[in-house]
Amino acid sequence: MTDCREEWYDADAKVAVTIVDVKGAAQELARGHLAGPTSAYYLAKALAAAALLGSEVSEKDETLIVQMKCEGPLGGFNVECTAEGTLRGYTEKKTLDDFDGLGCPDDRKAIGKRQIQVTRSVPGRILSQGIATSLDGYLAGSLQRKATIRLEASVSDEVEILESRGILVEDLPDATGDLVSCRIAEPKSLAVASRNILKRLGLEHAELRKTAPLRFACRCSADRAAATLAALSDEERKGLPPTIAITCHMCGRTFSVGTARS
Repeated sequence: MTDCREEWYDADAKVAVTIVDVKGAAQELARGHLAGPTSAYYLAKALAAAALLGSEVSEKDETLIVQMKCEGPLGGFNVECTAEGTLRGYTEKKTLDDFDGLGCPDDRKAIGKRQIQVTRSVPGRILSQGIATSLDGYLAGSLQRKATIRLEASVSDEVEILESRGILVEDLPDATGDLVSCRIAEPKSLAVASRNILKRLGLEHAELRKTAPLRFACRCSADRAAATLAALSDEERKGLPPTIAITCHMCGRTFSVGTARS
């Protein structure tokens, strides 16, 4: 699978599994933000998390936002997934010199103590919001679900996204036997065919219920950038050069905008 979301269901075990690959979106955003390998690693995992939780986003123009604030040098991240499967986002710090080039970063040092907020909204209205110290904590505490998430990413020193995947396993209320959601903690790569992952979980008879493409897209534009300047008063425009660069913090794209009133 590449740049898509798959939703599986095992009717016998009463277990639902969602698997996502967001390699393409992660690469686009890492490039747009000029991210270093450590920042790109955490951005790739964050996008996979948003894509997993975004599987339940259904209303037109609905957006799911995953925000993390942390005490470590990464600072946190802000990522979004829409009902159309578009993804965008950023990490607070784009380069971490103390971690870049040293392989897979240590979460305890790069992130440390954290708080995660998940928000579902449509323009002008928040549909739901939950706060926890982990994604599993959000699922259990805010949604009261027996489910767990595992995220996996691999990034080269040249900031090539080699892998960006995630899996969410949920034991439904009438699930039988041991909790399947406990099994995804095993340190085996997610970069294999979905059927192989399901086999590891003992869900050989799971059926694919739905697939959806995932891709990078941002709502920024030259017109939106110009509108930002249009809101300034003449007094505020004084001293500005004839043209300024406005950068979208969500995707890193930069627009050149004239400061004179039309």
